[in-house]
Amino acid sequence: PDRPPSPVNVTVTQLKANSATVSWDVPEGDVVIGYAILQQRQDGQMQRFIREVNTTNRACVLWDLAEDADYIIQVQSIGLYGESQASKRVHFRTLKETDRLPSNSSNQGDITMEGLDEDRQLQTGEIIIIVAVLLMWAAVIALFCRQYDIIKDNDSNNNKEKTKPSSEHSTPERPSGGLLRNKV
Repeated sequence: PDRPPSPVNVTVTQLKANSATVSWDVPEGDVVIGYAILQQRQDGQMQRFIREVNTTNRACVLWDLAEDADYIIQVQSIGLYGESQASKRVHFRTLKETDRLPSNSSNQGDITMEGLDEDRQLQTGEIIIIVAVLLMWAAVIALFCRQYDIIKDNDSNNNKEKTKPSSEHSTPERPSGGLLRNKV
Protein backbone atom coordinates (compact mmCIF):
# COMPACT_ATOMS: atom_id res chain seq x y z
CA PRO A 1 0.00 0.00 0.00
CA ASP A 2 2.84 2.46 0.78
CA ARG A 3 4.93 1.64 -2.27
CA PRO A 4 6.86 4.64 -3.56
CA PRO A 5 6.01 6.17 -6.92
CA SER A 6 8.11 5.41 -9.97
CA PRO A 7 11.21 7.52 -10.60
CA VAL A 8 10.80 10.35 -13.09
CA ASN A 9 13.12 12.23 -15.46
CA VAL A 10 15.26 9.15 -16.10
CA THR A 11 18.16 10.29 -18.30
CA VAL A 12 21.36 8.80 -19.64
CA THR A 13 24.43 11.03 -19.70
CA GLN A 14 28.19 10.69 -20.00
CA LEU A 15 27.90 8.18 -22.82
CA LYS A 16 31.13 6.40 -23.66
CA ALA A 17 32.02 3.21 -25.52
CA ASN A 18 31.83 1.00 -22.42
CA SER A 19 29.96 3.07 -19.82
CA ALA A 20 27.15 5.54 -19.28
CA THR A 21 25.55 7.29 -16.32
CA VAL A 22 21.84 6.98 -15.60
CA SER A 23 20.19 9.53 -13.32
CA TRP A 24 16.63 10.10 -12.14
CA ASP A 25 14.43 12.10 -9.80
CA VAL A 26 12.13 10.91 -7.03
CA PRO A 27 8.88 12.79 -6.28
CA GLU A 28 9.10 14.83 -3.07
CA GLY A 29 7.71 13.58 0.22
CA ASP A 30 8.19 9.86 -0.38
CA VAL A 31 10.58 7.75 1.70
CA VAL A 32 12.98 6.09 -0.72
CA ILE A 33 15.79 3.95 0.67
CA GLY A 34 17.34 2.76 -2.58
CA TYR A 35 16.87 1.95 -6.21
CA ALA A 36 16.88 -0.90 -8.68
CA ILE A 37 17.97 -0.62 -12.31
CA LEU A 38 17.15 -3.08 -15.05
CA GLN A 39 19.70 -2.77 -17.86
CA GLN A 40 19.11 -4.83 -20.97
CA ARG A 41 20.75 -4.99 -24.37
CA GLN A 42 18.18 -4.65 -27.13
CA ASP A 43 19.51 -7.71 -28.94
CA GLY A 44 18.72 -9.72 -25.79
CA GLN A 45 22.29 -10.95 -25.29
CA MET A 46 22.78 -9.38 -21.87
CA GLN A 47 20.62 -8.31 -18.95
CA ARG A 48 21.81 -6.87 -15.63
CA PHE A 49 19.88 -6.01 -12.49
CA ILE A 50 21.51 -3.50 -10.16
CA ARG A 51 20.01 -3.06 -6.69
CA GLU A 52 21.29 -0.60 -4.11
CA VAL A 53 19.69 -0.15 -0.70
CA ASN A 54 20.45 2.39 2.05
CA THR A 55 21.49 5.07 -0.38
CA THR A 56 20.23 8.47 -1.36
CA ASN A 57 22.07 8.42 -4.70
CA ARG A 58 20.00 9.37 -7.70
CA ALA A 59 22.59 8.34 -10.28
CA CYS A 60 24.44 5.17 -11.18
CA VAL A 61 27.36 4.44 -13.50
CA LEU A 62 26.60 1.58 -15.87
CA TRP A 63 29.84 -0.26 -16.61
CA ASP A 64 31.10 -3.04 -18.85
CA LEU A 65 28.80 -2.08 -21.71
CA ALA A 66 29.42 -3.25 -25.26
CA GLU A 67 30.58 -0.53 -27.61
CA ASP A 68 28.18 0.70 -30.31
CA ALA A 69 25.26 -1.27 -28.80
CA ASP A 70 21.64 -0.39 -28.04
CA TYR A 71 20.38 -0.64 -24.45
CA ILE A 72 17.12 -0.17 -22.58
CA ILE A 73 17.02 0.81 -18.91
CA GLN A 74 14.27 1.14 -16.33
CA VAL A 75 14.60 2.39 -12.75
CA GLN A 76 12.53 1.48 -9.68
CA SER A 77 12.47 3.21 -6.30
CA ILE A 78 12.82 1.01 -3.24
CA GLY A 79 10.78 2.14 -0.24
CA LEU A 80 10.28 0.75 3.23
CA TYR A 81 7.36 -1.42 2.08
CA GLY A 82 8.38 -2.50 -1.39
CA GLU A 83 9.42 -1.34 -4.81
CA SER A 84 7.72 1.07 -7.16
CA GLN A 85 6.55 0.24 -10.63
CA ALA A 86 9.37 0.52 -13.17
CA SER A 87 9.94 3.88 -14.79
CA LYS A 88 9.34 4.44 -18.47
CA ARG A 89 11.86 2.65 -20.68
CA VAL A 90 14.81 4.75 -21.76
CA HIS A 91 16.73 3.75 -24.90
CA PHE A 92 20.37 4.68 -25.51
CA ARG A 93 23.28 3.59 -27.68
CA THR A 94 26.89 3.43 -26.52
CA LEU A 95 29.57 5.16 -28.56
CA LYS A 96 32.17 3.57 -30.76
CA GLU A 97 35.64 3.49 -29.24
CA THR A 98 36.77 6.15 -31.73
CA ASP A 99 33.88 8.53 -30.95
CA ARG A 100 34.46 11.47 -28.62
CA LEU A 101 32.01 13.43 -26.51
CA PRO A 102 31.27 16.98 -27.65
CA SER A 103 33.39 19.43 -25.71
CA ASN A 104 30.40 21.31 -24.23
CA SER A 105 29.04 18.19 -22.45
CA SER A 106 32.02 18.02 -20.10
CA ASN A 107 31.13 21.42 -18.64
CA GLN A 108 28.04 20.00 -16.91
CA GLY A 109 30.06 18.30 -14.17
CA ASP A 110 31.42 14.86 -14.86
CA ILE A 111 29.13 12.55 -12.91
CA THR A 112 30.92 9.52 -14.36
CA MET A 113 34.28 10.57 -12.97
CA GLU A 114 32.75 11.35 -9.58
CA GLY A 115 31.07 7.94 -9.60
CA LEU A 116 34.31 6.24 -10.58
CA ASP A 117 36.19 8.08 -7.86
CA GLU A 118 33.64 6.84 -5.31
CA ASP A 119 34.00 3.32 -6.70
CA ARG A 120 37.78 3.60 -6.51
CA GLN A 121 37.58 4.64 -2.85
CA LEU A 122 35.17 1.81 -2.20
CA GLN A 123 37.52 -0.66 -3.85
CA THR A 124 40.42 0.66 -1.77
CA GLY A 125 38.32 0.31 1.38
CA GLU A 126 37.34 -3.20 0.39
CA ILE A 127 40.98 -4.12 -0.22
CA ILE A 128 41.95 -2.77 3.20
CA ILE A 129 39.18 -4.80 4.83
CA ILE A 130 40.18 -7.95 2.94
CA VAL A 131 43.85 -7.53 3.90
CA ALA A 132 42.91 -6.95 7.54
CA VAL A 133 40.73 -10.05 7.58
CA LEU A 134 43.46 -12.13 5.94
CA LEU A 135 46.02 -10.91 8.48
CA MET A 136 43.66 -11.73 11.33
CA TRP A 137 43.11 -15.23 9.92
CA ALA A 138 46.87 -15.71 9.56
CA ALA A 139 47.31 -14.65 13.19
CA VAL A 140 44.58 -17.05 14.31
CA ILE A 141 46.15 -19.90 12.34
CA ALA A 142 49.61 -19.11 13.72
CA LEU A 143 48.21 -19.01 17.25
CA PHE A 144 46.40 -22.29 16.67
CA CYS A 145 49.57 -23.93 15.33
CA ARG A 146 51.57 -22.65 18.30
CA GLN A 147 48.97 -23.93 20.76
CA TYR A 148 48.80 -27.23 18.87
CA ASP A 149 52.60 -27.63 19.11
CA ILE A 150 52.48 -26.92 22.86
CA ILE A 151 49.68 -29.45 23.36
CA LYS A 152 51.44 -31.99 21.14
CA ASP A 153 54.72 -31.52 23.04
CA ASN A 154 52.93 -31.92 26.37
CA ASP A 155 51.14 -35.04 25.16
CA SER A 156 54.30 -36.59 23.76
CA ASN A 157 56.16 -35.88 27.04
CA ASN A 158 53.36 -37.47 29.05
CA ASN A 159 53.24 -40.47 26.71
CA LYS A 160 57.02 -40.94 26.90
CA GLU A 161 56.86 -41.02 30.68
CA LYS A 162 54.00 -43.53 30.66
CA THR A 163 55.35 -45.87 27.97
CA LYS A 164 59.09 -45.57 28.48
CA PRO A 165 60.22 -48.99 29.68
CA SER A 166 62.84 -49.13 32.37
CA SER A 167 66.15 -50.80 31.50
CA GLU A 168 65.73 -53.70 33.93
CA HIS A 169 62.50 -54.84 32.27
CA SER A 170 63.75 -54.40 28.73
CA THR A 171 65.69 -57.62 28.22
CA PRO A 172 64.57 -59.07 24.90
CA GLU A 173 63.12 -62.57 24.89
CA ARG A 174 63.98 -65.34 22.44
CA PRO A 175 61.24 -66.99 20.43
CA SER A 176 62.05 -70.22 22.31
CA GLY A 177 60.88 -68.53 25.47
CA GLY A 178 64.23 -68.19 27.19
CA LEU A 179 66.18 -65.07 27.97
CA LEU A 180 69.14 -64.06 25.88
CA ARG A 181 72.21 -65.34 27.78
CA ASN A 182 75.81 -66.03 27.02
CA LYS A 183 76.90 -69.62 27.40
CA VAL A 184 80.10 -70.02 29.26
